[in-house]
Amino acid sequence: MTHGRGLDRDGCFLREGALDHVSAPFAPVVAELVARTGARFGPGRLHSSYLFGSIPRGTAVPGVSDLDALIALRDEPTDADRAAVRAVEQGLDAAFPQIDGVGILLFGVDRLRSERERYDLAWFVACLCTPLSGPDLAAELPRYRPTSLLARETNGDLSHGLPRLREQAAAATTEAERTRLTRGVARRLVRTGFTLVMPRWGGWTSDLTESAEVFGRYYPAYAEQMRAAARAARTPAAYPELLDELLTGLAPWLAAEYLAVHGAKAPPPQAG
Repeated sequence: MTHGRGLDRDGCFLREGALDHVSAPFAPVVAELVARTGARFGPGRLHSSYLFGSIPRGTAVPGVSDLDALIALRDEPTDADRAAVRAVEQGLDAAFPQIDGVGILLFGVDRLRSERERYDLAWFVACLCTPLSGPDLAAELPRYRPTSLLARETNGDLSHGLPRLREQAAAATTEAERTRLTRGVARRLVRTGFTLVMPRWGGWTSDLTESAEVFGRYYPAYAEQMRAAARAARTPAAYPELLDELLTGLAPWLAAEYLAVHGAKAPPPQAG
């Protein structure tokens, strides 16, 4: 069998990124991220931290790219923890002009190890995250292949999330709010479109332009819409009208097609 890029000879995911791929402009940003999160949580609560996205892949562009990180705590995060992370995000974004935004994911380590996250967050950590500090959770996790199960559990919730995205779009009144939402929606649609066809393509890529092109091979009628989403994911401010077009056109079709091909993501367990 011939495998696409991003896989090893056995057809399993190669881990993306490495700390030695972080380019010089972004090295001080990463160092400050480690310092600030370490000071906030300390070794008693901080299990491990990770980078993901363009910075550890070595493709980040100064002044354009954002900083993406994931923090695993030894216990479940509190509202105060989330507020502290938001403050770290804002502080880093203000201090370093080479980044355009900061996003830090915060989870308890038990959730990342849980069976229900085995093909979603756990896969994300094992395959798309670069270890930054602490013991690497990937050592405890299986090897992954680009299967329909993985597609379903990572991106099979677009139909569930679409009403909320429309509500957010209606509530976004400032240019900054709409730009931020456009970037998030566009990224989500491109990644969902790629994982829709990922098992057939038999490979992996996080590059948004390539993701859109791979998708377009299988769904040529929607190829240009997906290319537009990929462009907006990189420079959302340049496409002020695209958010509504995506949410009324590409997104509902993609959500329905995903359900037809891979099914819906398993719902989270009910509390209590």
